[in-house]
Amino acid sequence: MTAPFVEYRAGGTDLSERRRSGVSRGPVRDIGARADLAGITAGTGGGLDVGAMVTVAQVAADPIVRAGYPGLAAAAGALATPQIRRMATIGGNLLQRSRCWYYRNPHVSCLKSGGSTCPARDGNHLFSVAFDLGPCVAPHPSTIGVALLAYDALVSTDRRREVPVAEVFGDGSDGGRDHQLAADELLTAVHLPPPVAGERAAYHRAITRTYAEWPLAEAVARLVVADGAITLASVGVGGVAPVPLRLPAVEAQLVGRPPTTEVIASAARHATHGAQPLPQTGYKLPLLIGTVTEVLERAADLNSR
Repeated sequence: MTAPFVEYRAGGTDLSERRRSGVSRGPVRDIGARADLAGITAGTGGGLDVGAMVTVAQVAADPIVRAGYPGLAAAAGALATPQIRRMATIGGNLLQRSRCWYYRNPHVSCLKSGGSTCPARDGNHLFSVAFDLGPCVAPHPSTIGVALLAYDALVSTDRRREVPVAEVFGDGSDGGRDHQLAADELLTAVHLPPPVAGERAAYHRAITRTYAEWPLAEAVARLVVADGAITLASVGVGGVAPVPLRLPAVEAQLVGRPPTTEVIASAARHATHGAQPLPQTGYKLPLLIGTVTEVLERAADLNSR
């Protein structure tokens, strides 16, 4: 007989909701008392280690994070609500479950609840993906994942050390999972590389109301400008694919060029490279271009010139 799936409870902001609705019924293992996972400390080679139990609010407010990783701090400070940010943990945000309304309905079977089909694909998928990368069309909900992808972060678990965050999410081809960790594998820390001198960064989310809403599209941009040219560009996006995405086509259009409105507008148009929108999600393509344009202009500080 297969052992029941065990879920870890940290802040509990997502798990508690799923337990109340009946979506999650298995045993729970509390890790809220794990003080060893709740610190922000100096990492190897001048980087930064963030314990998985550190709250989103702590990351948003930490002076070292704000100075060295402004894109991460901005993303952490903008997601959900102040109450959620004070309870939700970095590990929990990375590994949270899909927000798709079909998955969240305990009376509906889907790929992520053990079924064999994705009812959203032929049903109401207005808020689903614009990059159709696999059988499930629900966008990944982790804002922190978008930011960490833009920073080339690594994560450690109780079994593995320093795994690229992109490998944690996979490529979207596994429709039954929100991440690639084993069923009882515990995320323990996030490892950020050394800060980049001169970095400017920005985060923006396009939402359907002014407060406390899941993004239709979101983006983190990091830029370094030296001698009138962009020397580093990193752009991560979410809300548009089953996993957070980096946009190498946009980044390639920026490096080596001046940070002008025209250059940014031209680069942002490459944000939809490879997109395959569903019948109801074509609107996300211009929304994504606009969101990427917004964060690039903020990171380039164009409005202050």
